This record gives sequence, structure tokens and C-alpha cells, in this order.
Amino acid sequence: MSFAPLTPNIKFEVGVGLFFFVLVFLGMIGALIAIRKSLSEKNSALEEADATFRVKAENPSAFMAASVQGVIQRLRDQEQELARLHQAEKERAEETERLSEAVTRNMPAGLLLINATGTISSANPAAERALGITGLQYHHYSEALGVDSALSQMIAASLRDGQTFQRDVIPHTTATGETRQLGVTISPIYRSMRNTLVEGPTAPVTQKITGAICLMSDITELATLQKQMRWKENLAALGEMSAGIAHEFKNALATISGYAQMIHSEAASSETKDCSQKILDQTRSLAHVVTEFLRFARPLELANEDFELSGVIEGVIEEIGASVPDVTVSTQGSFGEVSGDSGLLRQAILNLSRNAAEAASSNGHHGEVVIVGTQEEHSGRPWQRVAVRDNGPGIPPGDIDKIFVPFFTTKSSGTGLGLAVVQKIALQHGGRVEVRNQASGGAEFDLWLPLRQQATS
Repeated sequence: MSFAPLTPNIKFEVGVGLFFFVLVFLGMIGALIAIRKSLSEKNSALEEADATFRVKAENPSAFMAASVQGVIQRLRDQEQELARLHQAEKERAEETERLSEAVTRNMPAGLLLINATGTISSANPAAERALGITGLQYHHYSEALGVDSALSQMIAASLRDGQTFQRDVIPHTTATGETRQLGVTISPIYRSMRNTLVEGPTAPVTQKITGAICLMSDITELATLQKQMRWKENLAALGEMSAGIAHEFKNALATISGYAQMIHSEAASSETKDCSQKILDQTRSLAHVVTEFLRFARPLELANEDFELSGVIEGVIEEIGASVPDVTVSTQGSFGEVSGDSGLLRQAILNLSRNAAEAASSNGHHGEVVIVGTQEEHSGRPWQRVAVRDNGPGIPPGDIDKIFVPFFTTKSSGTGLGLAVVQKIALQHGGRVEVRNQASGGAEFDLWLPLRQQATS
């Protein structure tokens, strides 16, 4: 018998059939292996359960002990995990607290935290420096700051009424009597409290004041610079406006004085002589005022030289001793080398010392004037401080802010230009003048001059 040869199509179909047969065969083998493995695991579980059952049946006490031991071990593992989580949370809290303390301690702005009872619970070093007080923490704010101080009144209003103060500028007097300008922001601290008498989410929520936070900055230097700028602007405007008027006054006074002298020399009666003499006295007084005003109004020509301030102080003491002999004038501290016009600075210190000597002699007891010299550093610059102190009656509080205003005077024979000239000389030397009353009585004028600093034109 002969067979016909296979065609390509038949060969392909036979190959596909064999391929599927092999796949089915391999699948059956895999299924048998999986069934055997499953039966083996079930047998192991049954053997373990049977062993456990036999242990339980043969020795119930051992079975209970093993169960309890397993539970205890699991509890110990959970306890260790909880201890680890607690330690990690404690370390995170301590790190957060250390970071918060470091930030608060190194803040350039002062920070006060006051609780609901008024006790200062926290105060950073910047707040203690700005207030000039150490050991603020755990003290009542009114005890530490003073009951009548502006800062205490603002804190009381914030705790009592919930008032907020933003960027207010207030004066603060330190324990040493120094007056500082503080920029203050105070805000109350609220806590939400739900009414426990009403149950459910609809219970009303109230806000209770639990304290106050106070931020402060010492802006004394900034306020001083602003005041100096205002003084310079006022001086420039006053000089431009009044120089011409003063010259006209001086010319008119010269004419009046000339006619008065002629009348006085030709007068026959004593009454006419007396009247002309009064006119001469008044014209001389007015001429002195006009001369002082011109000296104040026109720009000062500064001589730029380096000199020791101690020599200027010695000359001032000699002159005051000759003009006001019943007042003792002494010096303390040290006086360094400054730059500027020695004649103008001598005039400024002489004006301050003469005013102090006159105030000390008017107090009804032995007058004393002390000129104290110190070198201090502010804002990275060395300064010479010349403090002129007296034991007189002091300056009325309402006059302190006006004492450097031109033509303001409390003396019957004063022109009101002496201290204004001192302020002008200080400003043109790059310095300033401050005034305050001493805690022990009397006034103190502080002349600040830059050490070895070029004079300002």
C-alpha cells in the first residue's frame, strides 16, 4: 500500500496538535504536584493539631502554661514597642523644646509671656536688655515694670479687655533713671472653651483670655536719629527765614541806640537823662538777643582739629568758678580725644555748666556741679559722654521736651537760645544732647561726641 505525501497544511496541523498535547500533559503533572504539596501541608497541620490535642489531653496544665507564656511574651513585645515609641516621642518633644528655647533666647526682639494672673512666665534676654531689668520671670508684671508705667497699663488692658496694641512707641525709664523709647506690640492669648452644660456638637464655644504676649524693641537710637533730623531741618528753615529779619532788627536798634545816646548827652533835665538811659539799656539787651539769634541761625564754620577734651573742661571749670563762686564745680571720669572745633565745643560745655551752676545756686543750699566723662560704645562706634549734673531743683516734667526749642526759657533775663545753640553745636559735630532729671534730685545734661570722628559740615 502506498501513501500520498503529506501536504504543508497537514504538517502544520499535526505540529500544532502535538504542541497542545505536550502543554496538557505538563499541566496535569503540575496539578498533581500542587495537590500533593497541599495534602502534605494539611497533613502537617493535622499532625501539629493532633500533637497539640494529645498534649492538651495528656497534660492540661502544661498546655495552659504554654498558652499563658505565649500571651505574656506577646505582651512583653508590645510593651517594648510602646516604650520605644514613647522614648522616640519624648526625644522629639525635647528637641522641639530646645529649638524653641534657642529661638526665643536668640531673638533680637524682646519677648514677654504673661499668664492670666499677671505673672511673667517667660522673658528672653533681649527683653531684659531693653527694659534694663534682670530676673523678670515669675514676677508680677506690675511689680517688675512699675504700676504707673505705660507698659504695665497696656498689659493690664490686654489681659482685662483683650485690647491689642500694634507698633506703639512708649517711653520707659530704667532703674538707673535712663529713659528709653520702646516699640511695643501686645496681643492677648485666647483659649477656646466649650460649654459643658450643653451636650453635643452644637454646644456654644467661648473665647477666654489666658494670657498676653508682648514683643518689644529698643528704638531709642532710631528715635534720637529722627529727632536729630527734625532739628537739622528746623535749623535750616529757621536760618533761611530769620537771618534777614535779624539784620534789619539790628540796623534799627543801632539807629535807636544812636539817637538815645545823642539825647542822653544833650539832655538838660535828669528825667530826660533817665529815660534815654533806659532806652539805651533796652536797645543793648535787644542787640544782645539779636546777636545770639544770628549766631544761632547762621551756619557754623567748624575748624576740624583733634584735641584733648580734658583741657577744654579745665578752662570751663575756671570760668565757672570765677563767675559763680558760691558753687563747687568738680570732674569725674576721663575725657578722651575728639575731633571738631574746640572753641564751639567749649562754648557748648560752658553753656551747660553755667546753666547747671545757676540752677544749683538757686536751690537755697550749697550748690554743686559735677562734670563726668566716660567713653562708651554704641552701634559699633566709640563715643565720649560729657554729663553735667547739678543738685538744683531739676526741670519741670512738662518743660523737658521744650527745653531745646529756640526762645523757650524759664529765666526772666534769659534769651532762650543758649541750649538751642548747644544742640546745634552737638548736631554739627555728629553728636547729640540729652536731658533728664536725676533720681537723687537736680538735672543732668549729657553731651555725646564721637571719639576721633570727622566733624560734620
